[in-house]
Amino acid sequence: MGCAEFTGACHSRHHESLTLTKVRPGGPSPGPGPHPDLAEPVVSVPAPRSLSQSRLRDLTAEVENRVEDILVSNRGRMDGLLEAVLVVSSGLELDATLHQIVKAAAHLVGARYGALGVVGEDGLLTQFVHTGMDEATREAIGTLPIGHGVLGVVLEEAKPLRLEDLSMHPVSIGLPPHHPPMRSFLGVPIRARGEVFGRLYLTEKVDGLPFDEDDEVVLLALAAAAGIAVENARLYEEVRRRQRWLEAVGEITVELLDGTDAGEALRLIAARARELTGADSALIALPVMSAGRGGEVTELRVAVCDGMGGDHLSGLTLRMDDSTSGAVFRDRLPRNVTALAQSLPQDVGVDFGPALVLPLGTGESISGILMTIRRFGAAHFDDQQLQIAASFADQAALALQRAEIQTARTELVILSDRDRIARDLHDQVIQRLFAVGLAMHGTRRRAGTDDVRARLDDHIDQLHEVIQDIRTTIFDLNTEPSEMPTLRSILKKVIAELTADVALHVSVRMTGPLEVLPAALAEHAEAVVREAVSNVVQHANAGEVMITLSVDDDLVIAVSDDGVGLPAKVARSGLHNLNRRATESGGACSVARQDSGGTKLVWSAPLP
Repeated sequence: MGCAEFTGACHSRHHESLTLTKVRPGGPSPGPGPHPDLAEPVVSVPAPRSLSQSRLRDLTAEVENRVEDILVSNRGRMDGLLEAVLVVSSGLELDATLHQIVKAAAHLVGARYGALGVVGEDGLLTQFVHTGMDEATREAIGTLPIGHGVLGVVLEEAKPLRLEDLSMHPVSIGLPPHHPPMRSFLGVPIRARGEVFGRLYLTEKVDGLPFDEDDEVVLLALAAAAGIAVENARLYEEVRRRQRWLEAVGEITVELLDGTDAGEALRLIAARARELTGADSALIALPVMSAGRGGEVTELRVAVCDGMGGDHLSGLTLRMDDSTSGAVFRDRLPRNVTALAQSLPQDVGVDFGPALVLPLGTGESISGILMTIRRFGAAHFDDQQLQIAASFADQAALALQRAEIQTARTELVILSDRDRIARDLHDQVIQRLFAVGLAMHGTRRRAGTDDVRARLDDHIDQLHEVIQDIRTTIFDLNTEPSEMPTLRSILKKVIAELTADVALHVSVRMTGPLEVLPAALAEHAEAVVREAVSNVVQHANAGEVMITLSVDDDLVIAVSDDGVGLPAKVARSGLHNLNRRATESGGACSVARQDSGGTKLVWSAPLP
């Protein structure tokens, strides 16, 4: 052959390689195998197709392993997501649900710190629930965020935000003092009822790496489930809140219908309003009429205050002009305000912030205003709270009105009974007593002995005293009832206080129209009774005392006892004060020993 020839063993797909040999020119044709003298091996090379299949098997095994790792990892993350969804959906308490969402989110993406900010109507954060920080660090930081800086970007854009370094963002405002360092950041919105309810913020991934797209996808899925859980919790909270308000209205109505006085009812209304709105203080202000301006309301005065600042606010006067309270009273429309700078004076000693100012009225009439107030810097009230609290104020005002109507009806019944009793006493009882007295006078003339006549005279005098007492009772029954204490009740209270702790038998008799006494003379009467009875208790060593007050042309006060008499020094000092009062009133005062023992004081002054 004129050229080199190659011969080789045939191979099948099972062979791993080929052996190539070089045949010498002119030599014999090879037999079944290479001749040792004529052929020599040149080179041995691998078969191309066998090499590709081996590498493919290795690559396939590697891909299978990686796919299995990814599936296991994703399966674990999906299990974690499902578990987190179950956790955040398990409760109905809104506050507890928010804390569960934050903890589940931080655990799911491996974040060291997590927070959930609730967005208010002004676009800022009204509530900030966090995890990962201890209480000491939290207190050292101070005021919680309200939505500035990077947090504000998430609030405004309402879409996910993922950062490798939080401090490198253009709007970053840095961290406050004592705040732990934070670099990686992931924020996603939470939607409830089709609106953005709040934002989830995660920082500082535990492994030191930035948050990736998988973290964002998982957190968005959790946020969707959290939105449903928040909506359910809010619905449940709303139902419970309305139920508590209804129970409060029912409690107030029952108390009023049971006869609770208006002051106690107002205190109950203020207390329930404060509790149910989560306020720090609640007050009720009532209108003050101006006598010189045709009964026009010129100011509001705080009648009751429950909670913080009660000592400073009770009795406080609120102006009507240029104030929220005055505006609510005039137009009868509730208001939700961020601060009460124009309603409360600056010197009340308490820093107040957000408030609900509500009219207490029914229809066209208004009886006052109800205010629930939180301390400065606290969360604002929402419109739902305003609506429910305004309804509560209306119902409370209606209950007050019904109680007033019932009280008026009861008073009419009482007055009718008083008139009937007065007529019966005058037309029947007194006339019968007069008849008995006349009969006793006739019997006296036929009496055979002086002793019998003396006893009959004594009984006739007692009948006259009884008739005089009945006439006084009739006068009292015909007098209009008043919330102010009467002179009769004041004197009885004074006597009871002075003789409460001593073994002394006390007799009190008051006759005549004591209620017609002028204020100055009534004041003298109280002072005289107090001085005279006090001297008997302290110095007379008496077992019995008789106090008599009569009003006719003069006011006459007589105090007699069965004691040892007053010491000279005490008599002089006591008489000096009583004489001075008698002289001022144009009357007289005397103190004398009785023949039967003891002392009798008589003080008198003419009626003007």
